[in-house]
Amino acid sequence: MRFLEKIKKGESVLGPFSKTSDPSMIEAMGYAGFDFIIIDMEHGPNTVLNAQNLIRAAEVSGTFPVIRVADNNATDIGKALDIGAKGVQVPQITTAEEARAAVSHAKFSPLGMRGVCRFVRAAEFSNKDRFDYFQEANRQFLILQLEGQEAIANFEDIISVEGIDVIFLGPYDLSQALGVSGQINHPLVLEKMRYVIEKCKSKNIKSGVFTDRVQDAKRWLDLGVDYISFSVDVGIIQEASKTIIHQLSI
Repeated sequence: MRFLEKIKKGESVLGPFSKTSDPSMIEAMGYAGFDFIIIDMEHGPNTVLNAQNLIRAAEVSGTFPVIRVADNNATDIGKALDIGAKGVQVPQITTAEEARAAVSHAKFSPLGMRGVCRFVRAAEFSNKDRFDYFQEANRQFLILQLEGQEAIANFEDIISVEGIDVIFLGPYDLSQALGVSGQINHPLVLEKMRYVIEKCKSKNIKSGVFTDRVQDAKRWLDLGVDYISFSVDVGIIQEASKTIIHQLSI
């Protein structure tokens, strides 16, 4: 997958959130060239059964399937990985204790205590050698989403937790935590982002951010953000539709 190739080269990766339940939409966005797709099970309508088919669609089009789970618990994280997600994005992380819990839920021993079942899609329904499966599973990406003032205050403790691949910050949440709500390009926000990026690099952790404007995505890329989540599939479709209508003056 191009996601892993770029990550290995130290290049940035780009992908949208997805709130659709149609595998064709996931597949089409993969063919368009997005590196990853975040199947949103925190704010999206999908069930675990449907998400499994969305993962298949991502894989068909060479796109890295990530699931944003609804909560930091063993059941949600374990199921997402069992159905074949290559990465799991965990929201509402505010402390190092919560970060350690997420690692434990997502990794098998000795890295964590993820519940073991080999009769799942990720293990080819028991076709994979069990030891190969355990090793492979422990290489799946863990993305922790830091939100709110407490998370910012605890940032250095959080990134000291072993087993994290990406630290993800929402610029709107960050701007609110810094007292400049909504001003995502405010000097205080950009200063904190630079600080986060450099600290993550020092720990060999990727940094990630959400944006829904091309000019802001370019800014984050220039600042060295590794994992750019660009908008949401339904929003991208709506904006493209509006552009066509506007250009044709209908």
